[in-house]
Amino acid sequence: MAVYVDAEGISWRGRVWCHLVADSLDELHTFAAQLGLRRSWFQSNTRYPHYDVTVSVRARALSMGARKAEREMIVDCAKKMRSEMVAAC
Repeated sequence: MAVYVDAEGISWRGRVWCHLVADSLDELHTFAAQLGLRRSWFQSNTRYPHYDVTVSVRARALSMGARKAEREMIVDCAKKMRSEMVAAC
């Protein structure tokens, strides 16, 4: 199991943002909590569930063991998590 973060670099509200995903929802939420992210920040109502993180949080995530990922990996993981969310309902 792993946590992944991209380098998307989306500018919004004066900050630069990236995406954080994982192989499973539990792993993602656990890692996000360790990063200090609030569960309410989880983007669950999007096509691809994820946490948005600033580049400084991205750097911290990488230092804590997250892996760098390209868009394809981020989307694949998010699809798996979406399936996991649907199955839990």
